[in-house]
Amino acid sequence: MNVTRVLTGITTTGTPHLGNLVGAIRPAIAASKRADVDAYLFLADLHALIKSSDPLAVAQSSREIAATWLALGLDPAQVHFYRQSDIPEITELSWVLTCNAAKGLMNRAHAYKAAVHANQDAGEDPDFGITMGLFSYPVLMAADILIFNAHEVPVGRDQIQHVEMARDIAQRFNHNFGDIFTLPKAVVDDNVSVLQGLDGRKMSKSYGNTIPLFGTEKQLKKGINKIKTNLLEPGEAKDPHDSTVFQLWCAFADEAEREFMRQAFLDGIGWGEAKTQLFERVNDELAPARERYRQLIDDPQQLEAILQAGAERLRPHSATLLARVRDAVGLRPYA
Repeated sequence: MNVTRVLTGITTTGTPHLGNLVGAIRPAIAASKRADVDAYLFLADLHALIKSSDPLAVAQSSREIAATWLALGLDPAQVHFYRQSDIPEITELSWVLTCNAAKGLMNRAHAYKAAVHANQDAGEDPDFGITMGLFSYPVLMAADILIFNAHEVPVGRDQIQHVEMARDIAQRFNHNFGDIFTLPKAVVDDNVSVLQGLDGRKMSKSYGNTIPLFGTEKQLKKGINKIKTNLLEPGEAKDPHDSTVFQLWCAFADEAEREFMRQAFLDGIGWGEAKTQLFERVNDELAPARERYRQLIDDPQQLEAILQAGAERLRPHSATLLARVRDAVGLRPYA
């Protein structure tokens, strides 16, 4: 049986929310349980330094995200679960790849171009406030992928460029120094839901429209009650396909429950009642994981031991790959 190495990184900024659960966590955990998948799931804490200069926030987010994945059923014995900064070979490989990556390729990175355009629109110097971390982070992402020669990287459509750049960098290196790297492929699953947030836009930390995954019941209910709705009164038919409330319901409900709520919308269910039922449905699913999450958050030693064990299992593999890279570029012992 052919086994596919599948790699997923989670940047350790912010608190995990319902959109993360539906769009990334559930699909990755499900894939990790397949016999034909060798899953690599890592906390991208080095990438977090590009977005945050608050050390306490970076550390807290890393801890919350690690606890979230484990509470939701990730089995560290079945997957490679590790912290990016615990694999030093990644950063060394990143430098070697930086010495081979074309600056023109980096100029085309979406995040860099967006930052430049924002500066120009504000009348600032194009590179105002842009760090080398932001500019060259696609190379670090390439190192994340190539250090374990991942075959597939599941991404959203807005993230395809990251994998394509890693592929370009790998091709250039292989052309210059021999076939060392597997060329990765971006995998987009159009069946994975992209949840709308409180304001109807994509649920995202950058928009500030998220519902935290493991807040208290009170916080969950408050978040759901803040979802933007229209002014239709109880008794007036509502379009279920134009509703964040209904979309969230579908992300947690089975087919029979979806049909029940679809009919309730057509029959004119009030927004307050719809939100109450949504809260109860989401809370029923999250309650057991929420308890496990709290146990893990309160036991940082356990979290640390799991991540260190994951890194120790992988270091021989990353060291072997890096030794090949060092030899290929001429960083060799004299003997």
